[in-house]
Amino acid sequence: MNISPDFTSLYSHDWDINFTQCGPNSYLKYVDLCNLLQLTAAEHSILGGLSFNDMQEHHQAWVLSRIRIEIDALPKWQDKVTVLTWVENLEGSRSIRNIEMYLDGKKIAGATTYWAVFNTQLRKAEALALPHEHFEKYPERKATSESFSRINILQETEKVTAKTVVLSDLDIVNHVNNVKYLEWCLDTINPKLILKQQIKTLEMNFLRELNLGDPIEINRSEENNQHYYSVTKEGKVCFALVLDLK
Repeated sequence: MNISPDFTSLYSHDWDINFTQCGPNSYLKYVDLCNLLQLTAAEHSILGGLSFNDMQEHHQAWVLSRIRIEIDALPKWQDKVTVLTWVENLEGSRSIRNIEMYLDGKKIAGATTYWAVFNTQLRKAEALALPHEHFEKYPERKATSESFSRINILQETEKVTAKTVVLSDLDIVNHVNNVKYLEWCLDTINPKLILKQQIKTLEMNFLRELNLGDPIEINRSEENNQHYYSVTKEGKVCFALVLDLK
């Protein structure tokens, strides 16, 4: 475990928005918004000695369980954004981390995330093996107006499409990367809703991991300005997504 002399409990990172992260409208893609938020959290963990490599000494890794993102605006190509992150709580096998994105000093997005410590050999959650007392916790400091929630997965849906998990869907933990689920679902939505930046909140629950070769179905239901998606394998929900539209 290596704690950097530059470590601080409140961490910020500047990112330049490049063309690979933007859609045809020149604005940051929603999936890349998620990536930048999580990359900032990862950089903070590296500085604080809780990186993937540190945790792998105990066959552990962080996996995302729930996330809620509230979006006021998206940055565009060549913008420079600042992402700020901190730990709200960390006990046993669970941690709540909050993240905010700023453009020209103005907050444009906030996220609250719920992480689990995952044993990559046993494929189950367990208590964090590394010390974390040097991370000051900020239980009263929030990044969103509402917290993440348990999404109702018993909603009636219609099958939209089916696919098989391929190698490019996997990440360093050897399961489908959490952002891939969002990408799969957004690929089935009316493109105008994305190109006109009509999504104001995204909430995701990750329920079961998916692996290479798994056959899955993507399902959807809509009511007013809310869209619900699920990714299922053999009839069991592995992922749930709720989009609130403007």
